[in-house]
Amino acid sequence: MILVVDASVAIKWFVREASHAQALRLLDRPDTLYGPELLATEVTNVAWKKALRGEIDTDQAVAIAKSIHQGTPRLYPSTLFNERALELAFALDHPVYDCLYLACAETVDGTMITTDEKFCRKARGAGFGDRVQALS
Repeated sequence: MILVVDASVAIKWFVREASHAQALRLLDRPDTLYGPELLATEVTNVAWKKALRGEIDTDQAVAIAKSIHQGTPRLYPSTLFNERALELAFALDHPVYDCLYLACAETVDGTMITTDEKFCRKARGAGFGDRVQALS
């Protein structure tokens, strides 16, 4: 099964927080993990926010930024998904950023994994339940 992970899942590979163990289990099959390049930027931004709040230190944030683009998951140029992500954003009434992951999942014939329950509900309600799954 091909899985497209979003930043809410990928950050849990580096930070011990809710659903950390479930996220780590995804790494048992790294060849099945995909995402748009936006993932690296979003994870780096989350690391920065966590460092500002004192949840992690600056060195850990830097390590996360260095690691997130080094092979797992396999990243595709986000621009490949822009048009479809915009269509999905209108259909779901949800930001394009999150819809990039769903568009990527469609393209690679995979399932998007997220911790964003609101996005899952919207996607399921719009008929994309086979493409979106909550991590927990």
